[in-house]
Amino acid sequence: MKKILCAWVVWGVCACAWAADKTLVFCAEGAPEYMTPSFNSTASSFDVMAHIYGRLVTLDLTTLQTVPSLAESWEISPDGLSYTFKLRRGVKWQSNRYFKPSRAFNADDVMFTFNRQWKSDHPYHSLGYGKFPYFSGLGLNQIIQDIVKLDDYTVKFVLNQPLAPFLSDLTMHWSAIQSAEYAQAMLKQGHPEIFDNEPLGTGAFILESYEKGKKLNFVAFDDFWRGRSKLDKLVFDITPDGSERWSKTRSGQCHVMTNPNPADLSSMRYTPSVKVMDQTGLNIGYMAFNLRKKPLDDLRVRRAITMSIDKISLLRMAYRGTALPAVNPFPPAMWSYNNDVEDPPYDVEAARALMKEAGYEKGLSLVLLAMPVQRPYMLNPMEVARIIKAELEDINVKVDIQMPSWSNYVSQARKGEHDLMLYGWTADIVDPDNFLHTLLSCDSVGLNNLASFCDATYEDLVQRARLTTNKLERVRLYRDAQQRLKTQLPWYTIAHTVQYKIVRRGIKGIVINPVGRNYFYGVELGD
Repeated sequence: MKKILCAWVVWGVCACAWAADKTLVFCAEGAPEYMTPSFNSTASSFDVMAHIYGRLVTLDLTTLQTVPSLAESWEISPDGLSYTFKLRRGVKWQSNRYFKPSRAFNADDVMFTFNRQWKSDHPYHSLGYGKFPYFSGLGLNQIIQDIVKLDDYTVKFVLNQPLAPFLSDLTMHWSAIQSAEYAQAMLKQGHPEIFDNEPLGTGAFILESYEKGKKLNFVAFDDFWRGRSKLDKLVFDITPDGSERWSKTRSGQCHVMTNPNPADLSSMRYTPSVKVMDQTGLNIGYMAFNLRKKPLDDLRVRRAITMSIDKISLLRMAYRGTALPAVNPFPPAMWSYNNDVEDPPYDVEAARALMKEAGYEKGLSLVLLAMPVQRPYMLNPMEVARIIKAELEDINVKVDIQMPSWSNYVSQARKGEHDLMLYGWTADIVDPDNFLHTLLSCDSVGLNNLASFCDATYEDLVQRARLTTNKLERVRLYRDAQQRLKTQLPWYTIAHTVQYKIVRRGIKGIVINPVGRNYFYGVELGD
């Protein structure tokens, strides 16, 4: 065991050297929304859930292929209407002071997890947050016909119609399996809220404590089915400010950080104690127009706002060389990207003419919500908001920038309380459906569709693309859908950013990937 004298101690962990008890500290930019996977919709939440829970299938972060997990194999019927999963045996559940499991993971847990989201009469359906952004937003409540337990280790999903991305959808964290036995025990005790607030999974780490909005402490789960983690403990130090995260990482208080301030990148690259990892991300940063509100329901106003913002200048000032301009809702690296789609030109005079035509020559006032934290797709939200505010003054649009707390940001937007809002997305799966349907379909209005965009022509294209397994046909439909979006402008598309991880030297096994996940099973501290 290496003995090093420390100048200071953070949370009982040596801050200037690798801790003897193998504790890794991750400087995270945001807190989780909920402790139940199916309630969540943000990457900050998914990073936490990934360590506690397992899924039937998962995404290999190196190959980006779907691979077995709690299901060790599956069969898809020739007509694409049924998926039969053979479950892994001997997978143990975690325990806490409220509950000790009496059995291993089995089909009852799969049935509980999906029926809770699907069936309105399920005893847990309306408890907790009571909404399931992914399950509902993916349209699974209409597409699933039945879920059948064939035996204790076999479950079959029967669909009403083929769904091309169904297997890929199950790699997302909303589908993480929860314990039916734990849920039943808490319901019987009259405290079902404990089930949603004190998570127990089959994952590599147990959540030991959570200081809300500040810090999550994990300990390794000794009985994890893939083998015990090489780390004894894992800490998520929630630090919204990018420069503060860099200060902690540079001093050794954190071992890993993401989403640096662009202005700090130069000093990071010249700091010998850290390594800067980067990769082009599958993401989009955008400004959503709330189509429920006047005058943003008028295409002329949306087009005028779009034409009054100099995107190249915005990227130069706010992103400083860390992003590409976004035209479509997903990046060019994604299959079916339509290179023929073009943004409306930057033309302030034409924008003023459109405002006059729409009856707003004298101007109007709008509220723009800006994120209080950095996100992978927008490293400096306030700077982006300020630039947009200044640009819109040229067409007599006065912008009031508001910054709700991160915990309220998305929920406030889902209620339609904004005029304009900054947001973005990082791919869960390498499929255009994850952007075009999840973020902009009628199914997702009030969930992940923060523009409340519901257009019959677009909807027909996206739904038909989901229901065919012919990839060439899907490409054609998705290309047409992107063209339709650009004519309707529910978003002002801003940027596709580079993903960064800043890692202390000596850390082994860190992976950077285009879907931007932060998962530390398999990581080890250096000698």
